Amino acid sequence: MSARENLHAVLRMHQIGIVNLLRPDHLVRAAVRNAKLGPQAALIMKAAAENPHAPALTDERGTLTYRQLDELSNALARALRELNLGERAVIGVLARDHRGLVLTIGAAARANLRLALMNTGLAPQQLAEVVGRENVRAVLYDSEFADLVDALPDAVPRYLTWADEGAADRTIDMLIAGRPVTPLPMPDRPPGFIILTSGTTGLPKGAPRTKVSPLASALIADRIPFPRQGAIVIASPLFHSTGFGAWTVGLSLADHAILLRRFDPERILRAIAEHKAQMLVAVPTMLTRILSLGPEIIARYDVSALRTVFVAGSPLTPDLTNRFQDTFGEVIYNVYGSTEVAVASVAQPAESRRAPGTVGRPPVTVHVAIYDDHGLRVTRPHETGRVFVRTGIPFEGYTDGRHKQVIDGFMSTGDRGHLDDAGLLYIDGRDDDMIISGGENVYPLEVENLLAERDDVIEAAVIGVDDPEFGTRLRAFIVAAEGAARDPQEIRDYVRALLARYKVPRDVVFIDELPRNPTGKIVRRELPTGPLD
Repeated sequence: MSARENLHAVLRMHQIGIVNLLRPDHLVRAAVRNAKLGPQAALIMKAAAENPHAPALTDERGTLTYRQLDELSNALARALRELNLGERAVIGVLARDHRGLVLTIGAAARANLRLALMNTGLAPQQLAEVVGRENVRAVLYDSEFADLVDALPDAVPRYLTWADEGAADRTIDMLIAGRPVTPLPMPDRPPGFIILTSGTTGLPKGAPRTKVSPLASALIADRIPFPRQGAIVIASPLFHSTGFGAWTVGLSLADHAILLRRFDPERILRAIAEHKAQMLVAVPTMLTRILSLGPEIIARYDVSALRTVFVAGSPLTPDLTNRFQDTFGEVIYNVYGSTEVAVASVAQPAESRRAPGTVGRPPVTVHVAIYDDHGLRVTRPHETGRVFVRTGIPFEGYTDGRHKQVIDGFMSTGDRGHLDDAGLLYIDGRDDDMIISGGENVYPLEVENLLAERDDVIEAAVIGVDDPEFGTRLRAFIVAAEGAARDPQEIRDYVRALLARYKVPRDVVFIDELPRNPTGKIVRRELPTGPLD
């Protein structure tokens, strides 16, 4: 980043309330903590010092203040140090969203341990492979995942972050009990953490973050209005970069995180109403399920305090954006990014209304570029190419040694997209989703968005399957609304009337639900590609 960009980011952080330039003493202390612990542990300490009695989180067990969160994190850090795992050893956590996960995040850095955030959707063999690949020395987990953890070698110590009834042995509460709540000496540098990519094919890759710039919060909050000491309902899992990033910015503003172990659309509305939450962090499929409750149930809850819905993790259709905002107001901030590049762009509510389908503009310190298949920069608007991003928090490469392609300092996102005349970004599809049918390039996302506009379609997924005549053809999978006709020919005629003939799906399959991973992304490999009965 240039000095000018750094200055702009600092000024934005001051405007947002993340830092106070009028208190340089606070800035120096925060910078030292960040340089030694990393942002999450440092921000918990900062909030505890400045707002000790403010609520830090609420889960099923109640509320913890920032002072309580800080002190319990210190006690757990002391217990983890006594396990003698070694300096900067890797520990894994396999947990849903609750205080046990947050305490583990807060304690790991203080104990100079590197934390691997495990995906709760992993299969036993996948978990064992990830633990082996990342050299995980101990695992903290929720009791509901005991069968998964049983796949690990007996030599790996394990402790419960959340104990269901009848599973109360070796819990982190026992580790914490009776230990001093004073802080340990800080390490010389942050041990960092590892987030697993939420890809839908193969074993998730490990994306490490060792040294995160203190300006990273500006990157996320620049185009998204966060409350100050307000309430945020975090429905997106913290083990994924969407929930993790939003929660981290919330720490910098001493916000109150409302955590739910399992997603339930009515519980989300109840939590927003009960806590007068100004922000909801979610993935698109959660918005679909909230709307599916219907006007009568939605009207039971006073959600008038809601100002921001931070949505990321998978593509958000223009139709879903409009329907949600027609119900809840102009609140959707559609975030495009990935575990590797963090936030690449944000579509604010007015941009989504004015330019349906856009993912908006880059925030401060971020730049987006389009390159063609030969690595040449695309400068003309409306020309589709490969999307590359240059960010203020550069990617370190995967833990297995691989890296994303980089051109001129811009890193590939794996997506194809274009810019319009106003500089707004649009995503046309994944590089590996594009199919060639009869010699024509087809992006299934365009067809999915069109199908989602129909009142009788709840959601849709479109993939390519082998075809003896055209090489590849489109197959549409549709979750139909209750009482819908479910007529494949009607669907084909609808697409044919609005798109080119080669974009019409030859196959239309009605299913009860689309396969998704825990972060809401459609798992396309689980959709049948063979002959249909």
